[in-house]
Amino acid sequence: MTGKAIIAGGGIGGLTAALCLHHFGWDACVCEQAEAIAEVGAGIQISPNGMKVLRALGLDEAVLAAGFRPKAAEFRGGTSGRLIFRESMAGYEAKYGAPYVHIHRADLIAILQQAVEERMPGAIHTHRQVTGYGQGADSAWLTLADGPQISGDVVIGADGIHSAIRTQMLGAEKPRFTGNIAWRAVVPVEKLGLHVPDPVAGVWFGEGKHAVTYLLRGGKLANFVGVVERDERQSESWTEQGTREQVLADFADWHPIVTTLIEQAEAHYRWALFDRKPLSQWVDGRVVLLGDACHPMLPFMAQGAVQAMEDGYVLARLLAESDSVSDALTGYFAKRHDRTSRVQMAARRNGDLFHQRTPLGKLTTHGPMMAANRLKLDVADRRLAWLYGHDVTA
Repeated sequence: MTGKAIIAGGGIGGLTAALCLHHFGWDACVCEQAEAIAEVGAGIQISPNGMKVLRALGLDEAVLAAGFRPKAAEFRGGTSGRLIFRESMAGYEAKYGAPYVHIHRADLIAILQQAVEERMPGAIHTHRQVTGYGQGADSAWLTLADGPQISGDVVIGADGIHSAIRTQMLGAEKPRFTGNIAWRAVVPVEKLGLHVPDPVAGVWFGEGKHAVTYLLRGGKLANFVGVVERDERQSESWTEQGTREQVLADFADWHPIVTTLIEQAEAHYRWALFDRKPLSQWVDGRVVLLGDACHPMLPFMAQGAVQAMEDGYVLARLLAESDSVSDALTGYFAKRHDRTSRVQMAARRNGDLFHQRTPLGKLTTHGPMMAANRLKLDVADRRLAWLYGHDVTA
């Protein structure tokens, strides 16, 4: 089956979905509310399961060239810097079928956008605010704040955590504030002196908080994410800024690699983390949800964007292989719901693991990791093979 999909949202999920649809012979139109497709500066991790989608689209080499391949995953104490666990990533490509890559979000967006524009000229429509959708027996359409509606065979809601498509489909939701906020910053390594993060995916454990550090753009930039527990409810914004002093207070007395990153950053973005239960419905007739619109995830598994990439490939393939839109969308939900729900739960559990406050809690979580590190046990593979080894393109 071939046809045309109208996509609400020009982020990672929406652009990847458009490329996947084109890959399987469909046409696509992307409606983005911003005046230009762009991304606030921050890093993103693409695990092997996401790289397999990019490889199928012919974009893996561009991502590797723009990104950074970490040598290992490391877990350390936030104040002491003591190594708790280290796993080499040198064998990831052989073990999981693709490499692990760190990349600036803006670089990934640029790669995806350029590919869409080259393969589907005119497919991206900016400054188009989506307000909802409509549908009939043979078509579906997006309604826009200004301008005529845009119709096709399928509407895909890839419009993120505040999805207008999801709101119309399922009603307004009340997400649960997790009690965590995330600080984000990116710093040129030349400003960090002797305190450049190691070339690894680094997680730093603390009491009621943790930090993540890694390199971007071939090692020229360092990325910082710091998650801190908060009692008071926060606004759910990706672009709200705080102050250097606020972040330093949250990570006072931490290792110099962490505090130097905070001190040298020019901007400190604050992002409140809200949690949502897995949805029981992603489909309404010819309208379907994708990515954060249907399964927003806490960042503690670094899978939000990657799962949206998987969504796009599975949805596009089923639309091409099925005899009807109904069969394709029903099959998509069946194939994706359990997996994305499992990832959501795993991310939730990691938040508890990273923030142990009591001596007993640290002993029961950090102790086995330290023992496995001393004995060189591959415990990470047992925890991650189901996730990283999965290949939606197979």
